[in-house]
Amino acid sequence: MNILSGHISDILVNESLSMVSIRINEHIELKTILVETPETASYLKIENVVEVLFKETEVIISKEDTNSISIQNKIKAIIKKIKKGVLLSRLTLNSEIGDIIAIITTEALDELALTENQEIIAMIKVNEIMISR
Repeated sequence: MNILSGHISDILVNESLSMVSIRINEHIELKTILVETPETASYLKIENVVEVLFKETEVIISKEDTNSISIQNKIKAIIKKIKKGVLLSRLTLNSEIGDIIAIITTEALDELALTENQEIIAMIKVNEIMISR
């Protein structure tokens, strides 16, 4: 599980859903969508410190510009280490917010010709991010 710390910077509410923005650092803000609102969850307050959690298998890797894709959470990183397996491979990604672990199929690793020290973009869908206080 990837765990990052940040503070809530924005909350947009519609009925029982909240789109929560979490500022990880000066340049990176991640978003998640929750089936909670500030009225139903007391921790949903601007400036509250929270942890952002997402599974290694939920990290999507791209080598190219991702401006024409609907995924909002994008983090530039460099592949620090690759542990290649038969079916799955584990990538350690170095980013300005710390290391992120991604697990992708070895077939995808080979198709993308990913190598250590290569610049990539790590992406996580808003519905795959959880927050904890």
